[in-house]
Amino acid sequence: MANHLEADRWKEEIIKEIHQSIAVTSELARSCGTEIVEAAALLLTCLRGGGKLIVFGNGGSAAESEHFVAELVGRYRTDRQALPAIALTTNSASLTAIANDYGFEQIFARQLQAIAKPGDIAFAISTSGNSPNIVCALQSVRRAGLVTIGLTGVPGGELRDLVRVCISVPSDCTPRIQEAHALIVHILCGIVENAFAQNSYSGGKIKASIGEVR
Repeated sequence: MANHLEADRWKEEIIKEIHQSIAVTSELARSCGTEIVEAAALLLTCLRGGGKLIVFGNGGSAAESEHFVAELVGRYRTDRQALPAIALTTNSASLTAIANDYGFEQIFARQLQAIAKPGDIAFAISTSGNSPNIVCALQSVRRAGLVTIGLTGVPGGELRDLVRVCISVPSDCTPRIQEAHALIVHILCGIVENAFAQNSYSGGKIKASIGEVR
């Protein structure tokens, strides 16, 4: 059992962390709302056109990549058709073979070369935007006809200039960025799911503004 002094310190830390998280997420609509809407529109165009979403990241961003895919292949809130999405972080045999034979910086690029086709979306998640394997993957698809979206923090690193749409969370603190990334993924899943479930897609445009996302 913690003594009273320890408990008080922990409570202060808990309150501080929560307030920091709230401060970052409350800025999302203002700082990157337009980019979130643009990303949602690209996702709908891709999926409606027969393309697939390919997501990748390292560490916590790898977990977020798999979370994103799970919400689309399964469901977010509503029953609807399964949507084609793949996380490049799930096949340990491929990851270790590529890392061993070509280097760790090639683990995503090599997989994209194998499975991506024009019209697909390469969705990179990196809190810093400078992870070598993320940068290498995005560089490898620049002339392959893929749509690229990045989810990062500030200032965005090399990733910012390598993607068509960059959603940059207004923070340079890794835990706060990751928390905001989870919220953004949920927002994107909600917009996409509603479009498929309610047939609200029209000409590749999103009718709802970011202010309507709850």
